[in-house]
Amino acid sequence: MRMVKKKLSIGVLVGTRGFFNAELVSGVRKSLLEQIAKAGFEAVVLPENATPNGAVESLADADRYADLLRNRSGDIDGIIVSLPNFGDELAIVEAIRRSKLDVPVLVHAEEDDIDKVDVARRRDAFCGKISVCNNFYQYNIPFTDTTSHTSKVAGEEFAADIDRFGRICRVVAGLGGARIGAIGARPAAFQTVRFSEKILQDSGITVVPVDLSEIIAAASKLDNRDVDVKAMLERIRAYGHIPSAILEANIVKQAKLSVVVDRWMAENQCDASAIQCWTSIQENYGCSTCLSMSMMGEDLMPSACEVDVTGAVSMYTLALASGSAPGLLDWNNNYGSDPNKCVNTHCSNFPKSFMGRDIEISELDILGQTLGKPNCFGAIKGHVAPGEMTYFRLSTDDTLGMISGYLGEGEFTDDPFPMDGGIAVCRVDNLRGLLRYITKNGFEHHVAMVRGRHAGVIQEAIDTYFDWDLYTHEV
Repeated sequence: MRMVKKKLSIGVLVGTRGFFNAELVSGVRKSLLEQIAKAGFEAVVLPENATPNGAVESLADADRYADLLRNRSGDIDGIIVSLPNFGDELAIVEAIRRSKLDVPVLVHAEEDDIDKVDVARRRDAFCGKISVCNNFYQYNIPFTDTTSHTSKVAGEEFAADIDRFGRICRVVAGLGGARIGAIGARPAAFQTVRFSEKILQDSGITVVPVDLSEIIAAASKLDNRDVDVKAMLERIRAYGHIPSAILEANIVKQAKLSVVVDRWMAENQCDASAIQCWTSIQENYGCSTCLSMSMMGEDLMPSACEVDVTGAVSMYTLALASGSAPGLLDWNNNYGSDPNKCVNTHCSNFPKSFMGRDIEISELDILGQTLGKPNCFGAIKGHVAPGEMTYFRLSTDDTLGMISGYLGEGEFTDDPFPMDGGIAVCRVDNLRGLLRYITKNGFEHHVAMVRGRHAGVIQEAIDTYFDWDLYTHEV
């Protein structure tokens, strides 16, 4: 199961101390499991009668839970620790340490009610949370905090915290085992997209290369009557408007290319890809790659232009965090004299849902002038619809031997811009400061974007669980 669509499995540890009211523990446990189920996740937890009050209090309890978590280590994506009362810090930290799991941890503490702080009903989880987190710090166990220090386990705020934590888990697990297809060689003119496979591999990201000639040869051999080609032709025609001037033979070429790329991605278990999109494919096969890349992106298998592998990783991160299709864009034009607006474009390979409105599928404009428009069918054209967006970029810094990145939020606007291709007019606060950071720190001209506000999820995932250098711009 691809991580971007996998049902998450969350380990559950409910802490307690014996001299607190046991009824408070069972109530929180019940509500916590209901919240996890409501989020669409599987709760990995022992039966309530496996330990006193269904909680973790002793080292014996810690061993039982460590065994459970360790036995499910192949599919547990995160752990939620909930404190109905002060809790036993040692039992909780030992349960995680002994499980040997290395997954995100969310720490929740139930809040006290002002009128219920007598001996029978007080919780003291406010204080217990500090003690548990102190132990995590000592044991070097990274963890994620909730929005408020304490919150109602059955409340909307904690429900939102669980949703956010699930997205963090998806980013951490997805990136830690990502497989990125590198289809073809980068254009010789674009040294900006050079990267280090070894630095990526150090973080668990594997690059899977293939020569573009293998893809072209396989597509050229496909029969027009192939069942997958016929199905792809139907998908293409339903995907967007194709001008009547486009030759049927060119649409068939695009369908065959899409089928071969999809098969190669599946055979190699790739999560995202970066493709040599010019000029070999146009000269040696006779179409563009944009439509194939757009449709993969729509299925949450993002594909980056110009063999920009770290751009593909950036797009995949956004897909994991948002559950939506990202695009890869150039920081391309100023927007008049407005210092906080710019125009981001590509030829383009934008997914349909990223565009947010109907699309046209036709020919590349600039490359079509030199390579011949009949060789350039497959470009996605239109203006990106207005709305909130998150932008993100990762890069391998070979000199310093690390992965670095920048992250922020802005908006797509509905301002006009009379340029062909995929066009997004963007507004970003202090855009000048962001561009100065990009240029001074050697980042590429490509940036990944996705609809919605998801910077908080990505910032937490990277700052807490990866040893990467991340700049967050005014979020």
